[in-house]
Amino acid sequence: MSKGKVILAYSGGLDTSVILKYLQNEGYEVICFCANVGQDEDFEAAKQKALALGASKVYVEDLREDFLVNYIFTAVKANAIYESRYLLGTSLARPCIAKRQIEVAHLEQAAYVAHGATAKGNDQVRFGLCYYALDPNIQEIAPWRDPAFLARFKGRQDLLKYARENGIPVPSGPKPPYSMDDNMMHISYESGELEDPSVPADESIYTKTGPMDKWPDRPQVVRIHFKDGVPIKVEDAATGSVYDSPMALFEFLTQVGRKHGIGRIDIVEDRFIGLKSRGVYETPAVTILRCAHIDIEGIAMDREVMRLRDMLSPEFSKLAYNGFWFSPEMDFLVSAINKSQELIDGWVDVQCFKGSCLAIARQSPTSLYDERLASMNEVDAFTPSDAGGFIRINAIRLKAHRRILEKVGTDRLADLKPTPTPTYAALGTTDP
Repeated sequence: MSKGKVILAYSGGLDTSVILKYLQNEGYEVICFCANVGQDEDFEAAKQKALALGASKVYVEDLREDFLVNYIFTAVKANAIYESRYLLGTSLARPCIAKRQIEVAHLEQAAYVAHGATAKGNDQVRFGLCYYALDPNIQEIAPWRDPAFLARFKGRQDLLKYARENGIPVPSGPKPPYSMDDNMMHISYESGELEDPSVPADESIYTKTGPMDKWPDRPQVVRIHFKDGVPIKVEDAATGSVYDSPMALFEFLTQVGRKHGIGRIDIVEDRFIGLKSRGVYETPAVTILRCAHIDIEGIAMDREVMRLRDMLSPEFSKLAYNGFWFSPEMDFLVSAINKSQELIDGWVDVQCFKGSCLAIARQSPTSLYDERLASMNEVDAFTPSDAGGFIRINAIRLKAHRRILEKVGTDRLADLKPTPTPTYAALGTTDP
């Protein structure tokens, strides 16, 4: 007797193929769900493999534009970045995938959803939290946390043995020296040879950026247009080519970033579950977009709005990284961030060269920049003597603080004096 339908997030790889057959052998009807978020993958081959292994049905869903418009562009508006380095390529893809997986579960009236995320990673948390936020009654199956599954599969060799016994095609050739997660926004490399953070990643690892010795010796300038903080058009200054749809402009910027080696990082980050992990990432297009977006805000966003939005950005990034995309606090943050983006309009010229990007010019119809006020040669629009009163007003609290220190005595004042730099003699050594 069947235990019911389960919608399995399926990639066609060894792990999810074993899970497919394992769930069948446990009595579930398995429906596979393949999400296209722009990864380099043969989806038709994955579909045929799943059907051959006994899946009752396979959904192959093209989520690329949804991922771009509703997740990537939302993060661009927030200037989102985790621990000052990571642009959240995997983190943003997971809620997009989970949302459609739950929708498929509803279409199929399935009580279960399953995934192949490991028990030490972030993805198990992201999938689980998204599932339950979208459907409190859904039941998650996570084999890599199931004691019975773990007792049977202690490592890759057990997976390969089970695959051979159950007619699952076994990958040929050596196992890749690291694990990868690929989508249209980025690619990540973790584990394997990268687990020693003192060893640099080999140049050959990179796939979304070209080899360093092939980066052009001439810079390339692209003009990125924004409307309410959203990129709406990109122009190539050299050719005059225009890309004015979300997918087209993003694919063009991906190619620009690839050519000039933009978007590489190599970091040790904090996973939500408490472990540190080393990751190498390539995020070409979003690195360029973030550079341009920060710059257009500089000319078109009010200072105090920017200050408040900049307080929200780290929280947005943390929530996205930790899997709380579908949460009331994220709804609140996104509403506030969207409000901050009203009238963030205009264009920015970004120069791409040798692994970096630099905003070099900008213009906005909603600009708050006043050339006459900013000019050192113009005094008619600004009365210099007003600055004296401005300074005296802002100094009131500083004066009061100093007087209090003088009142409490010289001991406290001594603490404020800079500590002299010790000489080599005082340290008991000699001048090198």
